Amino acid sequence: MGLIVNGGNAKSSAMEAIMAAKTGDFAGADAKLKEADVALSEAHNSQTGMLTKEASGDHVKVTLLMVHSQDHLMNAITFRDLAGEIVDLYKKLANKA
Repeated sequence: MGLIVNGGNAKSSAMEAIMAAKTGDFAGADAKLKEADVALSEAHNSQTGMLTKEASGDHVKVTLLMVHSQDHLMNAITFRDLAGEIVDLYKKLANKA
């Protein structure tokens, strides 16, 4: 569940970063991107724990929930990366105005 919760939090923070940048609040956007990074770090820690167990021979049954959680994390990472690019674009547009 750590992957799903933290992945969702990361995606939400990244979306909030885009919305802040859209209104010209670049400090807020940067803060939200940092929040997203913290949530992704927590999710990564959960994932690393699962991978460490697997590597040490403690095999876990692959369930739909596990597949969903990995998919959720992957989408959150992608969304965070794109949010960073969108925030940068808004910053560049603001500097040209």
